[in-house]
Amino acid sequence: MGAIAVLLFAATALWAEAPALDASDARPGYGACQQAGTTSAPPSQAESESGKGGGDRKPSGSPEVTCTSKSKDESEGRQTNRILGVVPNFAAVSGNTQLPPLSAKGKFWLATEDSFDYSSFVWTGILAGQEFGLENYPEFGQGMAGYGRYYWHTFVDGVSGTFFTEAIVPWVTREDPRYYTLGHGGFFHRAGYALSRVVLTKTDSGGTSFNWSEVVGNGFEAGLSNAYYPPQERGARQTAINWGAQIESAALNNIAKEFWPDVRRIIFHRK
Repeated sequence: MGAIAVLLFAATALWAEAPALDASDARPGYGACQQAGTTSAPPSQAESESGKGGGDRKPSGSPEVTCTSKSKDESEGRQTNRILGVVPNFAAVSGNTQLPPLSAKGKFWLATEDSFDYSSFVWTGILAGQEFGLENYPEFGQGMAGYGRYYWHTFVDGVSGTFFTEAIVPWVTREDPRYYTLGHGGFFHRAGYALSRVVLTKTDSGGTSFNWSEVVGNGFEAGLSNAYYPPQERGARQTAINWGAQIESAALNNIAKEFWPDVRRIIFHRK
């Protein structure tokens, strides 16, 4: 996700102070409350959404849940299910939105959406192609067989990392694995907020805590890679390098999520 994040970061630097989104940009059932403090269940609250289909998701008709929003800013920071159509974005919450805590089932379903949506397979192909072109792991070889090895290693990395950071560790620590878009303020203020979410996160009770899900979850993913990477790519040193790369990727991911609504509106003129 790093390449996409860098592009979004650069593209939005000149437009960070752009006016807020129009109300017509709203992601149905996901942003501001529709009636007196209630709205249909948000797409990232997995137990009430199917997660299927492209573009913006529609409410599934499940029971309404309580949420809060700031009326004057309620049109800011509208998220979509995917970034550029190829990067899963199910864990991103639109700006000025407070959602009820996810159940254990909801956390595991969120990780499933981010791991097995069609876009995750496309994005894996892009990342694998990048590593294949750079020959990051010469042991994998060249040709279609070599690319296949890059692909399945990248896919397993992504799935294990997602389940550790969005389901398993958050379930144990009672943290909310979703990214809550700030959606307003200056560019550097928003970028700083996005970076801070790597080490800080919401809890299921509504507070703020150290982000064990991200920090420890990525450590588990880096450790697990020792089980299926070539011997030359294993060991404590390589695990530490992999963990650092995952934390860096998480930071870039947050930048991409924070500014994706602006890029979508300003550059692609999407409502």
